[in-house]
Amino acid sequence: MQKSIIQRKISILILVLPFLFLLVVSGCQKNNPPARDIVMNPLFTDNMILQRNQDIIIWGTAEPGGKVEVVFNKEQKKSIVDDNGKWKVTLSPVPAGGPYKLIVSGEKTHTISNVLVGEVWVCSGQSNMEMSVNGKAGKVINAEEETANANYPNIRLLMVDKYVETSPQENFGSEGWKECSSESVVDFSAAAYFFGRDLHTELDIPIGLIQAAWGGTIIEAWTGGPALKKISEFRDIVKNIESDKTTYEESLILVKKQREEWPTKVEKILVDRGIYNHGFQNSDCSTNDWQTMNLPTVWEALNINIDGVVWFSKDINVPVSWKGEDLTLSLGKINDYDNTWFNGEKVGRGTDVTELRVYNIPSSLVKIEKNRIIVQVLDVGNNGGLYGPAKEMKLSSKDNSISLVGKWKYKIDPIKIEGKEIPKKQDPTSRINRSTVLYNAMINPLIPYGMRGVIWTQGVSNAERAYQYRTLFKTLINDWRSLWGQGDFPFLYVQSANFNEVKSHPVEDMWAELREAQAMALELPNTGMVVAIDIGEEKDIHPKNKQDVGKRLALNAFAKVYGKDIPYSGPIYKSMKIDGNKIRMQFNHTNTGLKINGSKNLKGFAIAGKDKKFVWAKAKIEGDEVIARSSKIKNPVAVRYAWDMNPVCNLYNGADLPASPFRTDDWKGLTYGKK
Repeated sequence: MQKSIIQRKISILILVLPFLFLLVVSGCQKNNPPARDIVMNPLFTDNMILQRNQDIIIWGTAEPGGKVEVVFNKEQKKSIVDDNGKWKVTLSPVPAGGPYKLIVSGEKTHTISNVLVGEVWVCSGQSNMEMSVNGKAGKVINAEEETANANYPNIRLLMVDKYVETSPQENFGSEGWKECSSESVVDFSAAAYFFGRDLHTELDIPIGLIQAAWGGTIIEAWTGGPALKKISEFRDIVKNIESDKTTYEESLILVKKQREEWPTKVEKILVDRGIYNHGFQNSDCSTNDWQTMNLPTVWEALNINIDGVVWFSKDINVPVSWKGEDLTLSLGKINDYDNTWFNGEKVGRGTDVTELRVYNIPSSLVKIEKNRIIVQVLDVGNNGGLYGPAKEMKLSSKDNSISLVGKWKYKIDPIKIEGKEIPKKQDPTSRINRSTVLYNAMINPLIPYGMRGVIWTQGVSNAERAYQYRTLFKTLINDWRSLWGQGDFPFLYVQSANFNEVKSHPVEDMWAELREAQAMALELPNTGMVVAIDIGEEKDIHPKNKQDVGKRLALNAFAKVYGKDIPYSGPIYKSMKIDGNKIRMQFNHTNTGLKINGSKNLKGFAIAGKDKKFVWAKAKIEGDEVIARSSKIKNPVAVRYAWDMNPVCNLYNGADLPASPFRTDDWKGLTYGKK
């Protein structure tokens, strides 16, 4: 009997406890004063867009212990500021619509107006995401017209200020959300804007675009520390960065000082190694045994794969009419470091691969008839040479100019200088191209803001480590998904566009290996890839056709996110089989059939035997297959398509979308093992 009474009391206590807890919490909240010094995350400003049909998380900071009240769409939630000064509330999902007011109250009331609910996308990566519609970061095709017509008040734009931090931050710099207009779109990401415009036009709902991009950046800078530490080669790198307390401003001062000292250090090495003892810089030096190179170009394009010094010489006749004039010698861009002489007198030195070399030639040095230009080029890694643009290579008087494009004499210096002998030049981007620092400053503060997905354009800065990019890209995607806590949200990205000179023969290529690494991310769920090898530009790494980039990203979103039954991808290589002296290839995403675009003949295919030497193949379409062969290869084992930095290729599907570059072999490439 006594045991039964005890059991009944326990049962009653179990039923009553939750109510007692609620009464205690309610009483505590009543006793908590309204929060003081409420600060909202910079995402919460007038004109903002909240993600539809998801829990809405609102957060900020205030003095500990205070009470915060949030009201939105007639829903009211309260939060107590914790001991770390943080507060957060979660509101119920809301369908697309608005405008609303978001009211956050403590000791003072903060009213955020003109709030819409719709689809929010984070737009990140490097320069081809940062490239603007019509501003400082570039101009697109028809920039003036696009700007004038960019009046979409239900598209909202937010730019995250560019910054770096060595530890994860909670806030970021920004001017806040803006309605899309001819004024606000000027400096905004062109690829993101055209993507958002297509979504808005088709879905007829508000669209929010958050730009967090920075040109020339590596992928590991955008990745969180804990995820990178799981990759062995980054473990110590991340630990060192986490212990670095140097501010961004202090680091810029340090980099500037190191860059100013760099040329003097390099010159001392050249002198000590005896580079000048040959006398190649003298105007009377014989160049009879020098070879010939057509400029502009990088010498790697001619299979001259060296780091070190190469000398260039060109004799040029000056007309009598230029007598007594000071001249201007323009050499375009030089990679990496040059010293230049005119008739044996040094006239200039350049140290930055991005700057045009322009040197003044006093009239006292100029001879009527033959003059000799000598350029000593030091390459300390990657490419080397006088690489243009061609229009900038000239010798000019006040009124006329003589082109310097074409044949130059050149000689590889017999003294070998390895790139590792030269002290590393501190690049202005060196502080941004460190693991985790962009994630910490520009991505972490956005989490856990509700969004639909990410669009991404990045990879070129990792091209020299393309094999490693296979791991890094997937690591970033998985990392962001894990941290955001929204599951496998859509991650749509752009494969690197075509760029640089067209090669006349099949080559090994870092960018081809990078595109392969990018395509491998399709192995992850809910990813989509835009192929862009047909909308790039030979002489501009920032192609102006961002309209098609945005359109193709939107096609992926319509098909993968918004349930539209439409083609969204060009042909993707699936399998191959050897058929005698031919190779047959099968594809996914043929969409009413493979086709040739803009030519009668299929281009871009190369074939090889067991010796791994590729030659151009004759290729044709048969149904949903491509058949490639070459009379030079009797027993083929592998095929490659569009395997070049700027491939000439024309395989498309019935939806007029280009095939992605691919190879059927797995032979070790140029970037294999590079870390």
